[in-house]
Amino acid sequence: METKIKKHSEKVSVNKGFRKPLKFGALPLILFAILLFSSQATFAHCDSYDGPVIKDAVKALKTNDVNLVFKWLKKDQEQEITALFNKTYSLKNGDKEVYEIVEKHFFETLVRLHRETEGEPYTGLKPAGTTKQIIQMTDEAIKEGNVNGFLLKFNKHFEKVVREKYDKVLQLSKVKDNSTEEGRAFVAAYVNYTHTIMMMHDILEHGIEHGSGDAEHKE
Repeated sequence: METKIKKHSEKVSVNKGFRKPLKFGALPLILFAILLFSSQATFAHCDSYDGPVIKDAVKALKTNDVNLVFKWLKKDQEQEITALFNKTYSLKNGDKEVYEIVEKHFFETLVRLHRETEGEPYTGLKPAGTTKQIIQMTDEAIKEGNVNGFLLKFNKHFEKVVREKYDKVLQLSKVKDNSTEEGRAFVAAYVNYTHTIMMMHDILEHGIEHGSGDAEHKE
């Protein structure tokens, strides 16, 4: 069935409504938000050694300023991390192996507490380089103070994703009544496509809250 549909789709041109380049405006940011917040795997950004949480932790230990990591926590978590920070910093010039153990514990605790603010479980620290490329691009845009390059690249990717979902639904809609199997394939594609659009609309309308205690989490 898949081979049949594939051959059929190659002969069908894209719907007239999609012939002109899509102008999504804010939609790339919406899809980015979906990718960032809808999958637990993407939260590894804050778990990795090259992520922003541990980068701030390293900077805090280097400058002896625990306030630098408070942005990642709630107010009632500050005392716990401050006590551990002071213990870690006091061992900085001591035995190297001991310090590395305590430093890692500090990193783990900080990330675990931050994950709690997101309502997510702590799953361990991730190696540097495991952050998804799309997140690296957004971080780089923030660092450079210029989002234009990122939007151009992501807008192109976003259009490709939407077109592919749309085209799949379009082709399957032509054979959905031929058999139950083909009908179910159409429904699966239709649900995937429409739910994606609905999620984008809901995010655009209502935004995204960061954790259940967002009102107390001041960044």
